Amino acid sequence: MTKTIAIAGKGGTGKTTFTAMVIKYLREHSEGYILAIDGDPSANLNLVLGMELEETIGHIREEAMLEVQSGQYDASMSKHDYFEYRINRSLVEGDHIDLIAMGRPEGPGCYCAANNILRHVIDRLGNDYDYVVIDNEAGMEHISRQTTRNIDVLFILSDPTVRGLRGAQNIVELTRELGTRIRRAYLVINGVRGELPAPLAEQMEEVGVPLLGILPYDEKVAEFDILGRPMIELDSDSALVSASRRLLEQAEII
Repeated sequence: MTKTIAIAGKGGTGKTTFTAMVIKYLREHSEGYILAIDGDPSANLNLVLGMELEETIGHIREEAMLEVQSGQYDASMSKHDYFEYRINRSLVEGDHIDLIAMGRPEGPGCYCAANNILRHVIDRLGNDYDYVVIDNEAGMEHISRQTTRNIDVLFILSDPTVRGLRGAQNIVELTRELGTRIRRAYLVINGVRGELPAPLAEQMEEVGVPLLGILPYDEKVAEFDILGRPMIELDSDSALVSASRRLLEQAEII
């Protein structure tokens, strides 16, 4: 059975880097195959995974809608089959990892039919993998609207600030308002230098999900960012890699 893992957090919390750590851990500690879904419109997950991205789901949807509106769409193929063909063609294949990127949100006009088809195609595609790992934008749109998958584990990232924790709390409240089906959810505080400031303890209690652990600030991550190196290539002696491994073992994602 496919296990679905989602990562969320406001911009700047390091959620895409942590997504790479989740994928790195799964690839090194399981024999399963992983579908990585980049739900952030900026589409940066491919960079931290070292994978070339040519096309996004948003681009496929926009192109298809233009073809329909201009009368250029080939009606000999159903729209469902067309989307499935295009999504499979856009899939980036790697070592036990395949990647699709959702891309930018839809523009003006009604996309309900296209989104509904895409949702079912992505869900069916995900069933072919042992793990689906979703890097979400803060608004959780791609959990609430673009996929109907149940979430087995949700990691909500925050930086070590009150503002970051309030952002995490907003995400928790949003998932409850949307009725998102999440089996387990954890708070992870990222980029910590030294001890956590005392004022954060009270704010952590307000988030609404248990604290799984803390990830340290890692100079190697900053170095990789500057050089544009994929985060998945971080060595085991990296402080982030070792701390992430301990957290993911505790969360029992395998």
